[in-house]
Amino acid sequence: MPPLVGIILILLFLALAVASRSVGVMKGLGFTFVVLPVGAAAMTFPTAFISWGGFELKSAITPLVQIILLGMGLTLTLDDFRRVFTMPRGVILCCVLHYTIMPLGGWCFAHLFGLHGAVATGLILIGSVPSGTSSNVISLLARVNVPLSVTVTAVSTIISPLITPFAMKWLAGAEVPIDAGAMMVSILKMVIVPLLIGLTVQRLLPGVAQRLVRVLPYVAMFAICTIIGVTIALSREQLLSVGLAVFAAAACHNASGYLLGYWGGRLSGLNETDARTCALEVGIQNGGMATGLAFNVLHSPAAALAAATFGPWSAITSSALASWWRKRPSNHEPQTTQPE
Repeated sequence: MPPLVGIILILLFLALAVASRSVGVMKGLGFTFVVLPVGAAAMTFPTAFISWGGFELKSAITPLVQIILLGMGLTLTLDDFRRVFTMPRGVILCCVLHYTIMPLGGWCFAHLFGLHGAVATGLILIGSVPSGTSSNVISLLARVNVPLSVTVTAVSTIISPLITPFAMKWLAGAEVPIDAGAMMVSILKMVIVPLLIGLTVQRLLPGVAQRLVRVLPYVAMFAICTIIGVTIALSREQLLSVGLAVFAAAACHNASGYLLGYWGGRLSGLNETDARTCALEVGIQNGGMATGLAFNVLHSPAAALAAATFGPWSAITSSALASWWRKRPSNHEPQTTQPE
């Protein structure tokens, strides 16, 4: 990308980020417009996102993902897990739909758009990770079943050390070698340990947890921007050659998650509110975790391209979907909030 064009795009996206704080139709897209200038900067000045003074920035990806998951743990309580027993149908159904629709969708769209090797593996990887934590905020904005959303995110994350490596070995093993054992260990260290630490702090030191929760969203935003910037900088050449195909595949993957998640819920008997919640839980993925696994286990920046594309795009689409549903509230009360 020519430097002048890159600088113009950076300034344009920064202006949109500022405008999103005051322009009604753009509210909820502020984070997306912060990510976009980072992406443009990484494409224009890639060396600035690769190393600083001899320190390779990709080494910071795992700690940054751990900080994001620590923040998630600080917002959870034991009640979020007890809901598995008070609303088992909704939680189990959402998790089953999530871990079938999205991994299979990643495989299908990778082949449909002619992606191969590490890039195709990355699309399957973003489909094989748990629900993204942003789904909880989007559920609140959409006025759907927030307790169900929080519980599904927590449960899908807790079971990911078992399901994610299996899905990758099964669906992506033909593209690149997959060490399921190493992936399981990496998920435990990168995701589950900080999540449990956050839960413990929230349980034993609630005052400390509350103070940290006020700061960590901004730290998480910085972490996600850094992860995306490093990924784009390291995969710049692949992005220039297959970027359009990756974007199209990720967009279709995301849309199929919403559509099949919603109709899978409705056809399985969930009411309108819970089906909308299911759509968000299926369609929004944990991009930070996918990026961490791409670097730590697959050792491939190209495998992180799908996550770097899927994340910002899903932020735009989920915000738009939340706005649409907020203006068209369901007449149903969330059935799954009551014991069954």
